[in-house]
Amino acid sequence: MSLLPDALTRRRFLWLSALAGGTLVLGGCSDEPREQAPSSTTFDEEEPAAGEGAGGNDATSAENDAEVVRSRVDAMTLEQKVAQLFVVAPEALVEDVAQVTAAGDMTHEGVKSHPVGGIVYFAQNLIDPDQTTEMLANVKHFYSEDGNIAPFLAVDEEGGTVVRIADNEAFGVQDVGDASALGTAGDPSAAKAAAEKIADYLKPLGFNLDFAPVADVVDPARSDTMGLRSFSSDPAVCADMVRAEVEGFLGQGMLCCAKHFPGIGAAAGDSHDDAITIEKTIDELQETDLVPFKAAIEAGVPLIMVGHLNLPNIISDGVPAPMSAVVVQDLLRDTLGYTGVVVTDSLSMGAITNYYTPAEAAVAALKAGCDIPLMPERFGEAYQGVLDAVAAGDLTEERIDESVTRILAAKQRTIGL
Repeated sequence: MSLLPDALTRRRFLWLSALAGGTLVLGGCSDEPREQAPSSTTFDEEEPAAGEGAGGNDATSAENDAEVVRSRVDAMTLEQKVAQLFVVAPEALVEDVAQVTAAGDMTHEGVKSHPVGGIVYFAQNLIDPDQTTEMLANVKHFYSEDGNIAPFLAVDEEGGTVVRIADNEAFGVQDVGDASALGTAGDPSAAKAAAEKIADYLKPLGFNLDFAPVADVVDPARSDTMGLRSFSSDPAVCADMVRAEVEGFLGQGMLCCAKHFPGIGAAAGDSHDDAITIEKTIDELQETDLVPFKAAIEAGVPLIMVGHLNLPNIISDGVPAPMSAVVVQDLLRDTLGYTGVVVTDSLSMGAITNYYTPAEAAVAALKAGCDIPLMPERFGEAYQGVLDAVAAGDLTEERIDESVTRILAAKQRTIGL
């Protein structure tokens, strides 16, 4: 994506105006003014948000949120802005440590020198409730003490085969089960209850973002990885379940992320290992794979993850979806009208690392329109690569501001800045 700085500045003004007007409270900022902003981009409209009094003026609150975001972005250095774009594993912030299970001096030094936008934790980091609660509380304290923006504290907790907490007996929580079972039952209220339950046990530990739900429509004849993780091979069933889970998460005050746009359920192979491909056209995606993502957007999903998918009938240059403006900008933002935060799937997967350096992958994703390059293989190289791209003119600081504004808008409405 190549835009003149004055055009980007105009976009940022329009986004912040929309945010102040109350149309983009959680979702952040839109790329272009639209005749009808999606009504789903507000969060918890029926209840006062944190810091609001009961019966408070929503328009005034939104205007205040926009001003807070604007002020914070304007006060940030370029280095702080670039750090804010990244969500990394805790090991990326400390040297020569293979498994982080506490947040002490080394973590503090890491987040002080590189105040990343978020940290995502895995099973190896999570031992028991006391350890996890203390670790996340310490991280939050470090950010606050240093005057940095509060981080996303994230986890992959879908239920079923992808859980970090529910498969650990020390936490004493029951797994809500596979998405496929919920889809087979066909009861959206059960899907909503599952999301609520997950949020209910994640929040007390200190997490504020769950990388769920899966919105992929599975093709059982082709995919051997998404069969249990997907709600269904029926796009309408998937849409109902995804909408219900987004509502469940947001209703409990938990940020969530629909994945893996534009849908990897019909792809053979696993992007953890290497590139995966779907031969569909845009019309075919519209009929099936995009349906659950439309439902997620209608429900106000604050983040959407783009999967490492090759689409030869859509992307002419052969790059994976997170690095394609055709997918991120044209399809997700312009066609579906999504105004929230766009995150790549992990950039440490083989689908990326087999073909790109960490710097190349992060810069390409940002140029395509993504906001968060997730978990690059070597964070330091990716971070420096983005700074170098700005210095060389391959990325503008205004483009960085677009993504930082979206990220901070999501945080301000939910976890605060």
